[in-house]
Formats: sequence, structure tokens, C-alpha cells
Amino acid sequence: MRFMVLVKATKDSEAGTMPEQSLLEAMGKYNEELVKAGVLLAGEGLHPSSKGARVRFNGSTRTVIDGPFAETKELIAGFWLFQVKSLEEAIEWVKRCPNPMLVESEIEIRRVFDPEDFGAALTPELQAQEESLRQQVAKN
Repeated sequence: MRFMVLVKATKDSEAGTMPEQSLLEAMGKYNEELVKAGVLLAGEGLHPSSKGARVRFNGSTRTVIDGPFAETKELIAGFWLFQVKSLEEAIEWVKRCPNPMLVESEIEIRRVFDPEDFGAALTPELQAQEESLRQQVAKN
């Protein structure tokens, strides 16, 4: 099972405050453990929302909203993508993580959909298309 592990933003991360060297070192060791265990598929930190945008969809209309975004507690400052056997295993890995922020923080864990989760709606043709796209992404 794949899980997206979302590091929630704080006022400091949204202000662009960079982590101290000691935190970068601790995160580096944690990421090494994840890699050695075969858990880590991807992981990155994100710039503050002031450097981003949102696109709002309403029927055929698209509206671009430039950051920053007001609700810091709803924003994401970084992520990992884990490959583990269960939610419980993902939780155990996250509990070992150094606190990613200088203050109280939160990490959210969400399961990523797998093809079988879509049932009959994911036809063999759509499955083939998805696999072809994944292969193309892997080449890039």
C-alpha cells in the first residue's frame, strides 16, 4: 500500500523560515532509514504558499488565485510517499520522524488509491493507458 504523508504548514514555514542544520541532519538520517527499509518512494519540502497559486474549477470556468493562502493549518509544507503494508506501519514510521517544525506540528497520513480500488470503472483499456503513462514517467 502507498501512503501520502503530509507535513502540515506552520506560520514559520509559510513565512519561509528555513530549518536549522540540526533538523536537516536529523531529517537526513530519518530519510536514510526510510530508504534502507524500502519504504520511501518520494519526499520533498514545499515553498510557502506565497510562491504558489490555486486554480478554482466551476464548470468550464477556471479562476487562478495567487498565494499566499490564509488558512495556514490547511496548507502543506512537505510530503513523503511511503510504500508499506498497512496504515499502522505508516503511523509507526511517522512516529519515528523528527518534529519537522520548530513548533508544535502535525503530519497527516492518507492512503493513495490503487487501480483495484476503482473496480469495474477502470476498464482494461484505462488500465493499459495508466500503465503506459507510468512507464513514460519512469523514463523521464
